[in-house]
Amino acid sequence: MKNIFSLAIVSTMALASCGAVQSIVQNTFPYTTNVLVSTGVPADKEVSSTATASNVQTWVGGNNNAQIKDVRISDAKISVASPVGGNLSTLKSVKIYISSNGTGEKLVASRSAIDTNSSSLNLDLNDTGFLDTVVKSSGLTVRTVYELKNQTSSDMNLKVALNFSSVPVR
Repeated sequence: MKNIFSLAIVSTMALASCGAVQSIVQNTFPYTTNVLVSTGVPADKEVSSTATASNVQTWVGGNNNAQIKDVRISDAKISVASPVGGNLSTLKSVKIYISSNGTGEKLVASRSAIDTNSSSLNLDLNDTGFLDTVVKSSGLTVRTVYELKNQTSSDMNLKVALNFSSVPVR
């Protein structure tokens, strides 16, 4: 009986330590930006908004010597920041691209045929492979391309939230 109890304790400790090691080994770092959809934006026409991702540069050190690798997009979400109580029903489609100095644009997330009255929406992730060269380079830029079903009656501020995952370089 003592052997079974001891084995159970050792097994529990081993599993708990694996979870702790996994959370230390695998990093997730966020990027958020706001996109203004103004009342003058026409329906059925793609519109683009670009922002520099300075907070991602803080996470990874802003250089190719950052001690991470195997960077991938792990989550992408769009939500209404204002007006309060607003929803995404006016959006027809949205695409999120990232690029940096010396790299081409990569489509990391998108959603077409949006049909929701919700205030937030998870985007479909595109399998772009590893994004190490893009994320670790200086001047990371996120470009949001959206299309409206109808013109908005008031300005709308959208929040784009991206999460990237990585593992440390050994």
